[in-house]
Amino acid sequence: MSLPDEMKRLTKGQMIVFAIGQLGWSILSGVINAWLVTFYLPTQADKEAGAVEYIQPGLIIFGFLTILGLITALSRIFDAVTDPLIANLSDRSKNKRGRRIPFMQFSAIPLSVVTVLLFCAPVNAISGINVAWISVFIVLFYLFMTMYCTPYNALISEFGKTQDDRMFISTAISLTFFVGTLIAYTPFVFAGMLRNVIANVFKDGAYGWSYRICFIALAVIACIAMLIPTFVLKEKDFVEGKPTNENVLKSLTGAFKNRAFRIFVTSDLMYWVGLTLFQTGLPFFVKVSMGIDESWTMVFMGGMTVLSACFYPIVGKLVKRFGKKKTVMAAFIGLALTYVVTAVIPILPSFIPREVIGVIICVMAALPMARLGIIPQSMVADIAEADGIKTGQNKEGMFFAARTFAMKWGQSLAMLLFTSLAIIGVTEKSAEASNDITASTVGMTLVAIAAIVFCVAGAVILLMYDENRINRILARKQNNESSETEESKDDLAKL
Repeated sequence: MSLPDEMKRLTKGQMIVFAIGQLGWSILSGVINAWLVTFYLPTQADKEAGAVEYIQPGLIIFGFLTILGLITALSRIFDAVTDPLIANLSDRSKNKRGRRIPFMQFSAIPLSVVTVLLFCAPVNAISGINVAWISVFIVLFYLFMTMYCTPYNALISEFGKTQDDRMFISTAISLTFFVGTLIAYTPFVFAGMLRNVIANVFKDGAYGWSYRICFIALAVIACIAMLIPTFVLKEKDFVEGKPTNENVLKSLTGAFKNRAFRIFVTSDLMYWVGLTLFQTGLPFFVKVSMGIDESWTMVFMGGMTVLSACFYPIVGKLVKRFGKKKTVMAAFIGLALTYVVTAVIPILPSFIPREVIGVIICVMAALPMARLGIIPQSMVADIAEADGIKTGQNKEGMFFAARTFAMKWGQSLAMLLFTSLAIIGVTEKSAEASNDITASTVGMTLVAIAAIVFCVAGAVILLMYDENRINRILARKQNNESSETEESKDDLAKL
């Protein structure tokens, strides 16, 4: 099969080099997701070990938000707004080194530095200065994260000259994302080991510095990983990179005018709501629904991640046999069935060990997670390329930013649903004075049911996605057809 242009095609090795960039930013993202709340809202056990309270704890904002929760929510809104802005700047860039790589190089070091500074609140006690410090640096974190990730994701479409290439790249970056996320959890192991040594230097701050040193080490590793593809891969060798001339509003509107993209992104929104409900609720499913120690959360999450990675080679074969649409729909149904088991935990016979139920849930979720971790990225790349054929505007960055925009709103919606549903059934007697969200068995069952509804909705919406039309448009370009058939003209008109 011939390629649509004379640009070079990435080798498999170069695609792996590209995936290393995702390893870097996923480490930093994982650090924020895993540690921001843990570090700034320490439990009583953490405080007994030397943790310091830097901000006022408790649900004191409107009665259902912590100060940190409000800061995080507002920063995510800022993050969602900057996605299309950065995407448009990247799409319109005329930099001689390419439209994407310069953004990635510029943002890698600031992103790494800001991640560490976020955990260096200046006042060693509860203070409004610390609130301001966290507010500033969490906004900067998301700004520089967007400046790296949005151009990076656009390269999936541009580096992927064929659908096979895009599937390989999507698989590789999904693997490095999982690995990076797991690496972000390593302070659970190393911080405790460092604490006694650090106590000889920082007698009053050994707890905090035991984590900060881990974060510094992770930030250095992440920064190197993010920079590797920007120096090894020369964008102009592989991508023609014709800048778009559309402004941000026109470009974003154009992306959502694409019928195939609207269907995909609506379905994808359902996925992110359902997934976030499950991921946010996992510790509560463990300690509330199952009634076992919270430490099992790490066991279940780690096991599900590793097993999911083992299924990655199968995903490509499933796509070749059934297509991306059917494979993703099957993944939605698989996740929904997993959530059914989660919902009925409280009524399952008591002779079934809850640890066994947790293992069953992880096994059921692993293959759907593998499919949904790989295929959607490739589908966005397909839609973006097909749209470029129709409009003549190369705005891959905007399509990925629009998907990320919808993803973040889905995650925000999931957090609102979770905090609203999880507390249903909680009585004043059962609620403890804690920094944690209080949840009930009834509430967690409702959370699982909500996740089921969103996953089923995602599968139903995807029924309307016309994968065959997208494939015909891409095939015509790859085969360098000089004339358009009536069928192909119709495909472009309906895109």
